[in-house]
Amino acid sequence: MTVSARIRGFITIGLLPALILYLFFVIVPIFWSAYYGFFDWKGIGAAKFIGFDNYVEVIQDSIFWKAFKNNMLIVAASVFGQVPIAMVLALLLMRSTLFQRVIRASVFMPMVLSSVVVGIIWGYIYHPQIGILNFLLEGIGLESWKKSWLSDPKVSMFALMVPIIWNYIGPYMIMFIAALQNISPEIEDAAQLDGVGPVRKLFAVTLPMIWDTVKVAVVLCISGSLKAFDLIYVMTGGGPAHSTELLASYMYNSTFNVYRFGFGSAISTAIIILSLLLIVGSQYLMKRDYR
Repeated sequence: MTVSARIRGFITIGLLPALILYLFFVIVPIFWSAYYGFFDWKGIGAAKFIGFDNYVEVIQDSIFWKAFKNNMLIVAASVFGQVPIAMVLALLLMRSTLFQRVIRASVFMPMVLSSVVVGIIWGYIYHPQIGILNFLLEGIGLESWKKSWLSDPKVSMFALMVPIIWNYIGPYMIMFIAALQNISPEIEDAAQLDGVGPVRKLFAVTLPMIWDTVKVAVVLCISGSLKAFDLIYVMTGGGPAHSTELLASYMYNSTFNVYRFGFGSAISTAIIILSLLLIVGSQYLMKRDYR
């Protein structure tokens, strides 16, 4: 046996325990959940096999598609909000002065807070009577703009996008700073000697050099947005009238509040399928090699 074959063998044996755990705790539950989607079951007693009825009901369910639309709004807010803001901040804060380190820590701070805490903080900010947002609007003479931000179905979903964007900018900023620091100084010096302006340098040099990091950030945005649950569940619980319902909260309510475990399993299976389609689609659209 050659040395390289022995190294591959040792690597395979070393990864085997992690692979077994991943299969047991991630892959098997996915298929297990899809299997329960074929049953009418309240969590106790005998489960009744009903074939594809739960899946058909999910496809025909208007609340499911409303929740999917809300998830798409969060995906859009994340991809076109978090990623550009994080990249701009990374470009501005790439240097490691004391002031920039303080700003970096401030931007990253929401990540060390529990989503429940973030939800409670923003719940107070949006509070119609004691919230600071309505207080500020009144203070600058925009009383007509005051609203019940979380209980008005017309604005509640858009109001929730602000804390979602704010909460997750930090990790993407750190990713972009790491990617920017890996760009060779010689390349930037060459661009400067050629007289390339800042905007052209961004699109002709910087962005192509960190394009792989951008693709990873977009995938993380999509997957994170489709499993969004805790922050919105704390702030609105999916209401009013399902206006802020998400796929994950609808699955949770159907499973643990209404006790329709089969229907909830069908929703979770649909979430996985839609997530895979969106991630594959986004990777196809970003397939173009900038370099």
